[in-house]
Amino acid sequence: MQYVLIILCVILAGVFLYTESKKQYVPAAVLKGLASLCFVILGIMNSPGTHVAKLIVIGLILGCVADVLLNLRLVFQKKGQLIFLVGIVVFLAGHIMYLAAVLPLCSHPLVCVIIGVVLTALLMVWIFKQITAKPAFKIFGVVYLGAIMLLNCVAVWNLIAAPSLFTGLFAAGAVLFLVSDIVLILNTFGKETRQSLRVTNISLYYAGQILIALSLLGLAA
Repeated sequence: MQYVLIILCVILAGVFLYTESKKQYVPAAVLKGLASLCFVILGIMNSPGTHVAKLIVIGLILGCVADVLLNLRLVFQKKGQLIFLVGIVVFLAGHIMYLAAVLPLCSHPLVCVIIGVVLTALLMVWIFKQITAKPAFKIFGVVYLGAIMLLNCVAVWNLIAAPSLFTGLFAAGAVLFLVSDIVLILNTFGKETRQSLRVTNISLYYAGQILIALSLLGLAA
């Protein structure tokens, strides 16, 4: 069943990309929601019901909701910016759930926070040179990328400190998620929008979420 869900997720994501490229935004939003529902179900199936697992499943659900919101901005274009920001806030909430799940497992959280702040500052300096965006989007960007950068620092630290199926898959998923978001920001607010970058963004994103959902197998073992 897990393999079926992963394959179905990949197929739906591929059809979504094609449909979106044809500017068929309503069916594209539906397809994206269905693709994201696959990794939510995958996470629920793999969850052993522990506190950590429940937080991760909530994060997956919030990611699914945010996915739909980000595409609804193309359906309701007059309120597109507001819907986009709401979607980012929901994604941020999902990252906070992930962080709440793995931070208590971290042996040196303060070190991870310091590293996360430094890396976020360096990343934002580089990104701001590549994009043009309104101040509100930049502020959201700093908070959002700061949260996911901290999540990555904690996830990688946990992997180094205590290698396991859970920490390995979760860290890999978190890294892919971060790279996906960077590509999304560059493609959305950069000088030009490229379909190749959109495909890269979506591919990395779904790979990341699937790995995070699969990481719950390590908690069940």
